[in-house]
Amino acid sequence: MSDERKSGSWGGRNVQRSRRIAKIFRTVAIVLLFSDCSKQSSHQPVTLTFLDIEWDAPDRLRGLGQDLQAFTRETGIQVERLGGPAGSLNQLALWRELLQKSTGAPDVCGIDAIWSGLLNEYLLDLTPDFATELSSQYPGVLASYTVAGKLVAIPRHAYVGVLHYRSDLLQRYGFREPPKTWDELQMMASRIQASERAKGNKDFWGYVWEGARDEDLTCNGLEWQVGDGGGRIIEDDQTISVNNPQTIRAWERAAGWVGSISPPGVVAYRKWDADNVWTAGKAAFHRGWESDYSLTPLHELPSDATEIGVTSVPGGTAGQAGTLGGNGLAIARNSAHPREAIELIRFLLQRDAQLRSASRQSEPPKEIDLYELPSILEPYSQLAKLNQIRGGVVTRPSVVAGPKYEDVSRAYIRALHSVLIGEEKASVADAALEKELVEITGFKKGPPRKRDWWSR
Repeated sequence: MSDERKSGSWGGRNVQRSRRIAKIFRTVAIVLLFSDCSKQSSHQPVTLTFLDIEWDAPDRLRGLGQDLQAFTRETGIQVERLGGPAGSLNQLALWRELLQKSTGAPDVCGIDAIWSGLLNEYLLDLTPDFATELSSQYPGVLASYTVAGKLVAIPRHAYVGVLHYRSDLLQRYGFREPPKTWDELQMMASRIQASERAKGNKDFWGYVWEGARDEDLTCNGLEWQVGDGGGRIIEDDQTISVNNPQTIRAWERAAGWVGSISPPGVVAYRKWDADNVWTAGKAAFHRGWESDYSLTPLHELPSDATEIGVTSVPGGTAGQAGTLGGNGLAIARNSAHPREAIELIRFLLQRDAQLRSASRQSEPPKEIDLYELPSILEPYSQLAKLNQIRGGVVTRPSVVAGPKYEDVSRAYIRALHSVLIGEEKASVADAALEKELVEITGFKKGPPRKRDWWSR
């Protein structure tokens, strides 16, 4: 089946799912309106609608359901939990549609770390209600949810891009530690892939990652270029820095992986596609996400693996940095129950704090090798080999681009993807992208900023 037909099939299912969720919200709005008109709302238990961005996270489905039940037992407040379509861009479209409603808007919604500037006008400022909780947040994470001094969401779970690797295969083929640079990864992946195929494992690959035209590709591209000094696409001072030799070289290197150490179809892989290849035991390295509240490899080893590891993504001459992701909890400006919504957010934050505290008391299984993790992955970084921090964290230019970030990211994805599939030369695509970003934002062109980018 062609990529276009696959995309159309996914798109159809997402539209159907979006319509079903919108229908549910319309029903909730009618019930609320009827309750108000009959003047009986004060006698009815409050029901909050929770638009959950993590609805499909396997390690959170059961736990969050139990948390919501506990919240209802303690407060008497009911919670209706709703999910959304697959893909960040599809989710954003639905969230925006629902938050614009004057009645029947969700009360609490999880938002992606890059949506703050896009959804700012539809969300309440949470600064006055969560001053105590903010003191314990990472400054860089907090900045992702702050727009012109307004805290549009309270950070909940921080994610960062990492490299998963097969520790057993590294040992088998004489590698003492995971790769620090992209060149090292390419060398290791190629050697392991060739050796495994020579043993009959014909569909084994060196490296799998998310290469489809989705937000995950922006994350990958940013990690590739920033390690070589290619900048953050748009710098904090509103300089468009994407068109430079370092970025071009990073794009060309990644394009060379397609069909060599990565499957030809990797350019259509979304998150779950890459995850499935990894968990099936068909790859030596995997670019994935890890959170400060759970380490996903602890739940399942890839098929036939005896030991796996997690480390910072590789880098280059400028260092190493995984892209910051994650989600926060926001309250809709048009929420019918803002005070109860604050209660729910505070309750969920307390539950997460208890989970993190319990994690600090436990050790990972012996078959999990934690090697120099990004510092944001507390408490796991304290368990890493040598107790050293190697990789940093880089943020996407979502705050500086504000409401234009969606257009910025889509343009970046189109340009990079055209290079990966061989439609455009990297230098041509990068120059055209720079011109398009100037038109989208009105910002000036300039070189990458030399800065401690992993501190944000």
